[in-house]
Amino acid sequence: MAHLIEAVQPHGIAYRRGLRAGDSIISINGEPILDEIDYQALTNRQKLDILVRRADGTEENVRVIKAKDAPLGLRIADTLACRPYPCKNKCVFCFIDQMPPGMRETLYVKDDDWRLSLIMGNYITLTNVDEKEFQRILKRKASPLYISVHSTDPEVRVRMMKNPNARLIMDRLHALADAGLHFHCQIVLCPGYNDGDALKKTLTDLSALWPAAQSAALVPVGLTKFREGLAHVDPFNREKARAVMETARAFQQKMLKETGTRFVFPADEMYLIAGEPLPPEAEYEGYPQLENGVGLLRKFEDALAAASRENTLPAVPRRVRIPCGSSIAPVMERWVKDYGPQDVQVAVQPIRNTFFGETITVTGLITGGDLMEQLKDADEDEILLCGNTLRAEGDLFLDGVSLEQVRRALKPRLTMVQNTGGDLFLALLGRKSEK
Repeated sequence: MAHLIEAVQPHGIAYRRGLRAGDSIISINGEPILDEIDYQALTNRQKLDILVRRADGTEENVRVIKAKDAPLGLRIADTLACRPYPCKNKCVFCFIDQMPPGMRETLYVKDDDWRLSLIMGNYITLTNVDEKEFQRILKRKASPLYISVHSTDPEVRVRMMKNPNARLIMDRLHALADAGLHFHCQIVLCPGYNDGDALKKTLTDLSALWPAAQSAALVPVGLTKFREGLAHVDPFNREKARAVMETARAFQQKMLKETGTRFVFPADEMYLIAGEPLPPEAEYEGYPQLENGVGLLRKFEDALAAASRENTLPAVPRRVRIPCGSSIAPVMERWVKDYGPQDVQVAVQPIRNTFFGETITVTGLITGGDLMEQLKDADEDEILLCGNTLRAEGDLFLDGVSLEQVRRALKPRLTMVQNTGGDLFLALLGRKSEK
């Protein structure tokens, strides 16, 4: 495939070597270019032989010598874009399979793309990667990757993911390690599937791959009420969560002694279900799995405490209500008591998730309909709502209800607050501008 050059930076390296908009790149150093990954890897060299097709159809080899990290200064057409590879699994815990019908199309997209793992930190299973594509991962030195392992036992992983390719995981992880690549691991825990002895085996296998395997996150399965026709999976209760925590602590102590890292990091939700306090910041070791819900609450509380400690501004006296997920509500109540400004009366309201089912207890999955129904009698001066309940554009909740619909339905003023402790404290002060 030839990739059209849409624009050339004036007086940049490519411009000086005669490349112009309308030319197309056929190959670099004799290698075809499949996508953005190839392009970035191939252009990150000092000497480039670029086979170019000119606008008039003639072909020419253009030699470029540059600093290794210097960009060519080209804007290429969207043929380089990494259009997501689809997921080929049928995981027993897949959240998308548990979505109700009739929602936004984008909410049903299942991607499983190693390129997006490299670029954005998306978790992948490697089950849809054939040998040729896997060799490209090794050749392009794609590191670090974020890999959904779930289990290293071939039979357990196949049972959970309903894909025979799932059994190849340890071969793939060993190949990545042998190539000097790093990866972070995710284990979505389903009671009766991959906890107990199966979890111990998985952590033993993964820890043996350190330092290629950098960390392993333990995430409790999320179950909605829309599971008709799906495999039975039990939710986590306190007893089961505490058993996971006991296993995690044993491996943390072992790995800390042997390698200097805890390696295993239970997700915040596992601590909440187990009823155990969050560890201090140092035990998160720089938050390697923050986007996976590991350490978000610790980071939030520390920022909230710092904002409260350093504050010199008076609060606007008023009554405030904070709706949130039922799992975080007791923690939020403590935070408000410990760090909130004295002149502000705060009521924390756990929102029952009737849309997805009451087994879903996190704030980020609260819907507009549940907010309107459960806050209809709120009479405070202001409602503070976490911004991660909305999609990235900041306008719609998961059920398709708009932010403006919710605002019109509620009596108090509704203020959206970014998901940080500092922003919450400013909002409690009344110093945060409404978005």
